[in-house]
Amino acid sequence: MYLGPIAITIQDLGKKFNTEWIFRGMSGTFEPGNIYAITGPNGGGKSTLLQVLWGQVPPSHGTLIYKAGTTVVPHDDVYKYLSIATPYMDLIEEFTLEEQVKFHFNLKKARDGLKQSEMIERMYLGNARSKYISNFSSGMRQRVKLALAFYTESSIVFLDEPSTNLDSKAFEWYQSELSRLPAQCLVFIASNQSSEYPSNAQKIDIMSYK
Repeated sequence: MYLGPIAITIQDLGKKFNTEWIFRGMSGTFEPGNIYAITGPNGGGKSTLLQVLWGQVPPSHGTLIYKAGTTVVPHDDVYKYLSIATPYMDLIEEFTLEEQVKFHFNLKKARDGLKQSEMIERMYLGNARSKYISNFSSGMRQRVKLALAFYTESSIVFLDEPSTNLDSKAFEWYQSELSRLPAQCLVFIASNQSSEYPSNAQKIDIMSYK
């Protein structure tokens, strides 16, 4: 069941590996309807923060609370309301593009009732619908990952270094699709390039939490 907008509240959140703190002392509420840009240098911990926020990596300290209105969303259920695109996320090499899209949306609901054929055309990969993912370029793969995140009905969207491997035309497509996300979405973009997030994004410098 789609719960609608979801907020994330964090209290004294921190993550360390061995004795090294990746980030710590982070508190606040990420409200739906906002875009948050997680900024900082490569290797600074941006991806780790996203992984903690979406529930893949447990924090070393502090708490996360997910709430849809006044309803607390159990941590084990949060994945149902997320969509994620990262350069290190795998697609299924043995699938064609059509098969990959069908597989994904057998598990997830499409946003705005989009048909799978419409999605493929909208990502400008109609001529590659029967091509195997194993034969896709790195830029085509990234476009597919982003499209699956954009077109999934989700309350929270996580984008990690979204323009990785995109050419200028694909980057314009990314910016256009980002702007089309529903206004009530909570969006996180981890990036060290200001062109990857809109000027009104709220910036969080990971280096401020070392």
